[in-house]
Amino acid sequence: MHPRLPSAILCAFVASFAARAAELPATSARFIEQHCAGCHDAVERKGDLDLTALALNPGDPKNFARWLKVHDRVESGEMPPKKKPRPAADEVRTFLAPLAQSLVSAEQARAGDEGRATRRRLNRYEYENALRDLLHAPWLQVKDALPEDGEAHRFNKVGEALDVSHVQMARYLGVADYALRQVMAKSPEQPAAATIRYYAREARSFTGPMKFSVFNTSPERATFPVLGFEAQTEVRAGKAPITVGAADPITRDLEGVGVVAGNYEPLEPKFTNFKAPAAGRYRLRFQTHTVWVGPTVQTDPKKPDRWWIPDLDKVARGRRSEPITVYSETPPRQLRWLGTFDAKIEPEVAELDVWLLAGETIRVDAARLFRSRPGAGRWQNPLAERDGSPGVVFRWMDAEGPITERWPTSGHALLFGDLPLKKAEKAGAPAEIISANPEADAARLLRSFLDRAYRRPVAAAEVQRFLPVIEHARQTGATFADAMIAGYTAVLCSPEFVSIDEKPGRLDDHALATRLAFFLGNSAPDAELRGLADKGGLRRGDALRAQTERLLNDPRARRFTDAFLDYWLDLRRIVATSPDEALYNDYYLDDLLAESAVFETQAFFAELLRGDLPARNLIASDFAMLNEKLATHYGLPPVEGVAIRKVALPRDSMRGGLLTQAAVLKVTANGTTTSPVLRGVWIMERILGETPTPPPAGVPAVEPDIRGAATIRDQLAKHRTQEMCASCHTRIDPAGFALENFDVMGGFRTHYRAMGVEGKAPAPGLGFGGQKFAFHYALPVDASGELPDGRTFADVRELKRLLLTDERAIARNLVKQLVVYATGAPVRFVDRPAVEKILDRAAPGGFGVRSLIHAIVQSELFLNK
Repeated sequence: MHPRLPSAILCAFVASFAARAAELPATSARFIEQHCAGCHDAVERKGDLDLTALALNPGDPKNFARWLKVHDRVESGEMPPKKKPRPAADEVRTFLAPLAQSLVSAEQARAGDEGRATRRRLNRYEYENALRDLLHAPWLQVKDALPEDGEAHRFNKVGEALDVSHVQMARYLGVADYALRQVMAKSPEQPAAATIRYYAREARSFTGPMKFSVFNTSPERATFPVLGFEAQTEVRAGKAPITVGAADPITRDLEGVGVVAGNYEPLEPKFTNFKAPAAGRYRLRFQTHTVWVGPTVQTDPKKPDRWWIPDLDKVARGRRSEPITVYSETPPRQLRWLGTFDAKIEPEVAELDVWLLAGETIRVDAARLFRSRPGAGRWQNPLAERDGSPGVVFRWMDAEGPITERWPTSGHALLFGDLPLKKAEKAGAPAEIISANPEADAARLLRSFLDRAYRRPVAAAEVQRFLPVIEHARQTGATFADAMIAGYTAVLCSPEFVSIDEKPGRLDDHALATRLAFFLGNSAPDAELRGLADKGGLRRGDALRAQTERLLNDPRARRFTDAFLDYWLDLRRIVATSPDEALYNDYYLDDLLAESAVFETQAFFAELLRGDLPARNLIASDFAMLNEKLATHYGLPPVEGVAIRKVALPRDSMRGGLLTQAAVLKVTANGTTTSPVLRGVWIMERILGETPTPPPAGVPAVEPDIRGAATIRDQLAKHRTQEMCASCHTRIDPAGFALENFDVMGGFRTHYRAMGVEGKAPAPGLGFGGQKFAFHYALPVDASGELPDGRTFADVRELKRLLLTDERAIARNLVKQLVVYATGAPVRFVDRPAVEKILDRAAPGGFGVRSLIHAIVQSELFLNK
């Protein structure tokens, strides 16, 4: 019993509530009795649903969810099922109208008290970007030091999933302190801008593998000296110096080190003689060229002719360009992708503008070349031909930097203004900050920092809140700089910085600027947006539209596209699985393919956004974003080079759109097998915006048979004979079947691969690691299917055409995904009319993706909490 209510009053309250909860309009009750009770009464309870006993109490979340499902199934015509008599249209409207009003009223009551979105903290992406922008330090890498974010409604932007624990706060404190110290000036004088050349011949990781060892007894794993386009036999044999050195600078610049294989232990070429002296911006220039290395000639007729083994003393000009991937490296083998370029036939210099952390070195990978992986037999270069193998020669790397536009840097100036610097007595320590009036300087600097860090005006009292932190640190022996860092750390861990807190109702200018910035830049408002909010000008005239357009054109908009796709399409899971090393060894170890796949999807969405292309392109487009690797992988006409670019597709190509992109097909597979169920669910949720019913408890998942005795289609047909499974799989499986023509890495197939069957000879071919194929081709793929409405398709091309008969539905799902990402709240039942208004605004242009974003920003969903 409630301790504060007399029992009679409490009983009357409960009775009254129960009576109200049970009320259903008479017309609704009749509809249920006539069209639903046959399957959903106390006896049948199909789907564990008894509508004859289900009260209407939408204030209860579980009850709301049940009635919402009833509403949507009836509205879509899915219920009653096709085999049952259909209710008249006016009967359906009469049933749905009062139900919809009850659901709307419940959500409006909830939103009136709290708003659509709940208070939340910044996720890891946002916190890292906010620190980078605030401290003018684009090179900061702190995201992975924070705990993994929770997810709700598919994104890491929703408050209910972004908890704040003591572990979280401890990590924030550590990350904030680290970031602040990274931008402190290390010396009073600006470091001299220097460009230093680092020669491959003077790096042990390049020259060491020239000599065979217990770890390397094969020419493919060896490096070899080249001068111009000629092999240096004497140098390789150790009979001549490894380099002429500074005594002959002209010859020195022509010396190079060649490889015929990509990076794989023990062959890991990197410019170890370079280590970034400080974090910051660097300009790297590489001189490379390609070569053709002749084969080993077997003169003994009794021995096998192993023409695929290179003779490293036979070197000539290359026959084609080769893609090079550049990584930064921190021991032990922590790699970070920096960029790519093409090594050309003739020596050329390629330039990359990069951000490096202090101490990072540079690793280069001839990424198309095979990786010599031990296995059942000796590896064989899959790129080798009877007359030789392709190779790449690295000559030198120029490193210019760190490149600074001012000294001290903008980040240091934010922390310490124009206070003088003194060289630290301890080597490697930051410069000492000299303050003649610590108390006054602390208050002045803290106020300036708060004005920049907070996303709204700062009250005087808030400065006083953090001054005691600084004063306490000084009193306990901290230097002035360390005391200020303690105060700044407290600011960067305060709710005002870490959290997004909006008041119910219309967003004020600062809240609106914050929402817009975290939507399209995944970071705090920049100076222009903040200045407009300070003047109250964000809502005037076309200011909001102009700012939206500016942010979409800003290079930092890539943060939006990358983060949005990481969660909407699960691109962040691209490395969660690897292609099976036996079943798919043609993909195993191929980093260039996996990296290119992600870049394709990111570039594709960015192209839709840039050109305001219609949302239907998500399903089917007449172009793809490709490089040579992807074009080859997809069996498309040749494309030259490693750069991703827009390429027109052949008429009636299976490619085009998201569904047949390698990244999507990889994240919906497990590296060994594909499943129409998993891919079908993915399409329903991510592309069509439908939520499938979770599988019943105790029903095991259907696992594909890698022995090839039965296809997954056969197994699912047997699975669907169970009545409890059939209704859902009829909706889920068809789209997944259409993608069965694509393997775990998105390659096209007509037959499944299988292993472990006695008497079956392996397919001919070599994997990326040089091992022979161990799989055989088994049963044929059947990519046909039938949609729940009876329409059939033969393959993914026909499925795409069927999906595009309702382009508005495709655009509607994209809008819903974007609204969750932009506002931190799901699209609820009450929000559906607002979504339709957004679609109406973008409909004249075919639901262009850029137009949809503009319409979202102008919508009531975006402008209100």
